[in-house]
Amino acid sequence: MGVATKAHLARAERLQGATGALATAAMAAMDAKLPWFGTLSAQDRSWIGLVAQSGISAFVEWFRDPEAHSSMPTRIFGSAPREFTRVISLHQTVDLVRTTIETIENTIGTLLPPDDVPIVHEAMQRYAREVAFAAATVYAQAAEMRGAWDARLEALLVDSVIRGEADESVRSRASALGWAGAVGTTDSVTTGGAEVAVVVGRAPAADAPQSGHGSSNVADMVRHAAREAGADALCAVQGDRLVLVLGGTSKPVEIVQKLARWFGPGPIVVGPVVKDLMSAVTSARAAVAGLRAVAAWPGAPRPVQADELLPERSLSGDGHARRQLATDVYGPLTVGDGVLLDTVSAYLDSGGSIEATARAMFIHANTVRYRLKRVADLTGYNPQHPRDGFTLRVALTLGRLLNPEPGSTVL
Repeated sequence: MGVATKAHLARAERLQGATGALATAAMAAMDAKLPWFGTLSAQDRSWIGLVAQSGISAFVEWFRDPEAHSSMPTRIFGSAPREFTRVISLHQTVDLVRTTIETIENTIGTLLPPDDVPIVHEAMQRYAREVAFAAATVYAQAAEMRGAWDARLEALLVDSVIRGEADESVRSRASALGWAGAVGTTDSVTTGGAEVAVVVGRAPAADAPQSGHGSSNVADMVRHAAREAGADALCAVQGDRLVLVLGGTSKPVEIVQKLARWFGPGPIVVGPVVKDLMSAVTSARAAVAGLRAVAAWPGAPRPVQADELLPERSLSGDGHARRQLATDVYGPLTVGDGVLLDTVSAYLDSGGSIEATARAMFIHANTVRYRLKRVADLTGYNPQHPRDGFTLRVALTLGRLLNPEPGSTVL
């Protein structure tokens, strides 16, 4: 063994003997220079102390023989639990490393002979760079694991909404994902309230430019676009279907118009707005039924509201749509003497002719116009518009089937 090697080993032994004092000085410097350090629990400070001590001991081993201990910087975080990355941020970890290094540089002069100081100082600079890379690796791996877990949790949550299993587990999952609007709070910066609407459409093909080559990438891009549009979002790809749960907006169609490019080709159906995530099954049911029935309306807008598809949904077997048409459209027309029901029925039977309706009912044409306006005010559907006339025709048919006696309860 050469003289230089013996001198270096002797220097390493002296540095080894100073590790306890260096670790104590580093912890004192953290407490004095980092305001957030004092707010941590005793257990968390203890873990950080172990990491600091481990780092200093690892530096001594690395200093003794850098080639034999080249992986030492990446192992210094092994003494901390996985939750360590949740307690302090990467930026705070960098502050800890910087503070520890500065403390060592300022302290070794009092603990080691003067000839050792510049050599140890140079070695510490090299070692610090490796530690910085190690810290970045630890946080990158933790972020990747959290991202994968969050993606699975989000997919489970969306699936629960679609299947109508909205219970307290859904609320807790939404909270875990940080989706404040979903659980009914109104103080979220991201969301403007607790309104929720479910949107369904085709998922982009795997080779489509907007697909990002993976369902998780699609979800990430949709969430980001939704936040930029002023809403919060949960997103999941279910086979060839893309499901989006929008929160914090009372105008989901306007939001979806900005997100349409992330969907695959074909229709996009927006369910009705409900008060919170616990009620989202109503919106999801309407959106899924609408997607199944929208093929019957080739000219449907993109996106289209599920409530605009009530006739198609009822014809495709959606019992909720049938009852909605019978209750909300047919029902109001039966109130009183039923003159509005007779008038709109005659108008539709006459092919949409006001004059023919007036002749058939022996009333003035202006009376027909007035009554048709009353029908539009009561139901939201204008008989003089072709699409609304079709909806009214289906509603009258269903109403007579489900509620044959005026004033009776819809079955």
